[in-house]
Amino acid sequence: MSEDDNMEDYPTEIHDYLKAFEKSLVSVDEMLQTMMSVSRIELFRKLEPLEQAKLDLVSAYTLNSMFWMYLATQGINPKEHPVKRELERIRTYMNKVKEIEDKKKASKLDKGAASRFVRNALWEPNPENEPTSKTPAKAKKRK
Repeated sequence: MSEDDNMEDYPTEIHDYLKAFEKSLVSVDEMLQTMMSVSRIELFRKLEPLEQAKLDLVSAYTLNSMFWMYLATQGINPKEHPVKRELERIRTYMNKVKEIEDKKKASKLDKGAASRFVRNALWEPNPENEPTSKTPAKAKKRK
């Protein structure tokens, strides 16, 4: 079948969109082939637990997004399908993982260094230069 025959099957206005979609599908297929070429167990051995969670979440989100697109192509409104709740649930967990990463990246307070800094920054009166006063300090009244 030639390209001219395909052009009659759909409106010409969406030709560029379909080309971009096809290019995206090829890219997704290449990524899936790459992921499937490595055993999941081998991959998990190389990753830290947080990275493992991220991989699981991205995989689940991708599969559910593809199912969303499938439903749309079948004329089913995905906004009324349980897949919408699943995508929201996965997004919630992705945000939790991001919060954990942000906490890890946040600077930590070195308590020892901070206490030395404060101790050395405080003014200590020199007893030799201190003026002597013979008036006692007034005591505060208690209620």
